[in-house]
Amino acid sequence: MARFFMLGTNLLGGTAIMTGKDAEHARVLRIRPGEDIIICDGKGTDYKCRVTIADKQQVEAEVIEVVPCKAEPSVAVSVLCGLPKGSDKTDYIIQKCVEAGASEIFFFPSDRCVARPENIEKKQERWQRISEEAAKQSGRGIIPQVGWLSDYASALDLAVHKDLGLFLYETGEREGLDTVLNAHTGIHSAALITGPEGGFAAFEADLARMAGLHICSMGERILRCETAPVVAVTAVMYATGNLS
Repeated sequence: MARFFMLGTNLLGGTAIMTGKDAEHARVLRIRPGEDIIICDGKGTDYKCRVTIADKQQVEAEVIEVVPCKAEPSVAVSVLCGLPKGSDKTDYIIQKCVEAGASEIFFFPSDRCVARPENIEKKQERWQRISEEAAKQSGRGIIPQVGWLSDYASALDLAVHKDLGLFLYETGEREGLDTVLNAHTGIHSAALITGPEGGFAAFEADLARMAGLHICSMGERILRCETAPVVAVTAVMYATGNLS
C-alpha cells in the first residue's frame, strides 16, 4: 500500500488532500479512485484512506481509519556521527539508521575527520530527502531529522540529555555494549556517538567519559564508520524489545 507523509492541516474533516509533489508521486504510482493508501502526519499517526479523486493537480481521499504507526519504536534513538569522507557513506548511514528505527541523525566534526563540510545547507536538504524516502520505504511514522552540529561539544551536550548516552569506542577501558543495554531496558531515549574513518582521539573519549557517557565496546571486530551506527541502533532496538 502506497505511503505518503503530509502535514496534519491537510487531514481535516475526514478528507485528505494531496497536491504538488505528493500528487505527482501518486500519479507516477498510477493510483486510481477506489484504491487505499496510507497517509502519515509525520507525528506517528497513520491515516488509512480511500482515494476518491485522482488527477494531475491533486488527489483527494476519504479517511477511513486512524491508528498509531506500528513501525515507530518505543525508544527515541539519536545517532551522532563523526563526519565520514564521501557522500556515499553519509547516505548509507542515514538510509539504514532510519530503516533501523533512529529518531534523528546528526553529523559533526571531530579531531580525525578527513572530510570538511562545504555547502552544508544544501547537504542538509539532500540528507533530509534521503531520510524521507527511507521513512516511506520502511513504514515509519515520522521523518527523522538529519542535521549538522558545529562541533564535538554539541554532540556531547545532546547525548547527556538522553536517558542513556553511549560512546562507541574501539580501544582502552570500555564496557560491553550488551551489558549496558541489558541494564537499561526501560529507557525512552538514547544517544549513540560513533566516529569517522580514523576513530576518535583519546582526548575525545576522555571528554565523553567525563560527561558521564558509557564508553562501550562493540566486540573484537573493527567496524567501518558507516557500519557502526547501524549496528548500534539495531542493538538498542533489540535490547528494548523493538525487534520482536
